[in-house]
Amino acid sequence: MRNYLAPIFALLLMCLPVAQAKTSPAASNVAVEARLVALSAELRCLVCQNESLASSRAPLAEDLRREVREQISAGKTDRQIIQYLTDRYGDFVTYRPPWNARTLLLWLGPLLLMLLGVGILLHNLRKKDRGDIHADVSGSSTPPDAALPTLAQLQREFEDKKDE
Repeated sequence: MRNYLAPIFALLLMCLPVAQAKTSPAASNVAVEARLVALSAELRCLVCQNESLASSRAPLAEDLRREVREQISAGKTDRQIIQYLTDRYGDFVTYRPPWNARTLLLWLGPLLLMLLGVGILLHNLRKKDRGDIHADVSGSSTPPDAALPTLAQLQREFEDKKDE
């Protein structure tokens, strides 16, 4: 039995560096990995959409991380890498899209919606205030002119019944 274990163990030891090299080719460079983590946090997974590239487990995200790692190793700056990815996949790939005509509604949309909401609220408050003034006038103790003859007749009937 001992005769079989030694060659198997030696074979496993010989395969270990090859397996390690396939799983993480640039993992030995700490600076590259730190830049990859920082850049991946700024980039969006194209499959998961609301996950960053760093946290996504999708195969496409792994491919993009590998691409970013290769570009970092090639000496490209963060801006060049992001530009490469936006040229290839559009502004959607970044969590902070650039300020341009295509993304204008994206940047100003929430502000426009808030201004619209405040405008509708102010309009309704003014309309309600005007309605309350009319309600106060109609609720006053002065009867309208059309009700005066009826009121006079009721007062006469009341006085007649009072005298009886």
